[in-house]
Amino acid sequence: MAAMHKTKQYLLALAKVLVLTITFGYIFYRLKNNHQLNFTEFTDNILSKGYLAGYFLIFLLVATSVNWLFETLKWKHLASTLEKTTLKTAFKQSLAALTVSLATPNRIGDYGAKALFFERKKRKKVLLLNFFANGAQLLTTIGFGIIGLVYFLQKYEVIYSTNAIIGLSIGAVVLLTFGYYFKEKELLIKGFSIGKVMRYFKGLSTSLKVNIVLLSVFRYLIFSGMFYVSLLFFGAEIETFTAFALIFAMYLLASIVPSIFIFDVVIRGGFAVWLFSFPEVSELAVLSTVMLMWIFNFVIPSVIGSYFVLAYQPTTQ
Repeated sequence: MAAMHKTKQYLLALAKVLVLTITFGYIFYRLKNNHQLNFTEFTDNILSKGYLAGYFLIFLLVATSVNWLFETLKWKHLASTLEKTTLKTAFKQSLAALTVSLATPNRIGDYGAKALFFERKKRKKVLLLNFFANGAQLLTTIGFGIIGLVYFLQKYEVIYSTNAIIGLSIGAVVLLTFGYYFKEKELLIKGFSIGKVMRYFKGLSTSLKVNIVLLSVFRYLIFSGMFYVSLLFFGAEIETFTAFALIFAMYLLASIVPSIFIFDVVIRGGFAVWLFSFPEVSELAVLSTVMLMWIFNFVIPSVIGSYFVLAYQPTTQ
């Protein structure tokens, strides 16, 4: 029995090392092999601003802290429906999950990582709650993104395919119809059906759902504001309303395109460069902003989260 316990401890330690190696290997790879923006050029661009750079980086650090405070509050409210969860515990679980998920496609590893902090019997509900949190954030992105995209298409008279719009609409109707008729079937995960998921969400209190949506909106506005201020810092000259509309459109396009982790920043940067080329914002300013947002919103929190990954101990039940 003791030997089996020791073997499990060794395997857990190995898994932790493997996760952190992959995560920080990915971060190093992205910083050193970004063909869109040379890292030295990026840092020189920041340092060239002199003392202003210091104030700007402090602003980003504060804004990132508030951003993650809202994310922590979201998870605290949701996790508290299963067991008493403090803000500190929610913070630990959120950042540890981010660290694990950073090097996974579309950061899907976040689901499994958070579930591991709970008893086995509660893990399916953890997955559902996490799905609700991410779904609320996605719906926020879609809502603001549609407004930004419509504004962008009208302002710059971008030519788009009507057939493509019709095709997407038909695809959406087919998908919804399929979901309705097979809502009680266990499609992807054993024990889950669309009907069961919807009934579980319906059972959540209205106040909880409103809080999660509001926190999602606050988060969205904070990192959109960070993006805008970063553009100004790097010398972009653009109207405020136009800038936010393009930022909203960028996040929408980046969120609906599935990405392998290696290409996540590349895809986001590609959309940003294309959108901001219309108001003639320099490519260097846009790519520097995308890189800085990635560092502050993902890299720095994942460095902190790595401590919680190392300190993780499995639940006993």
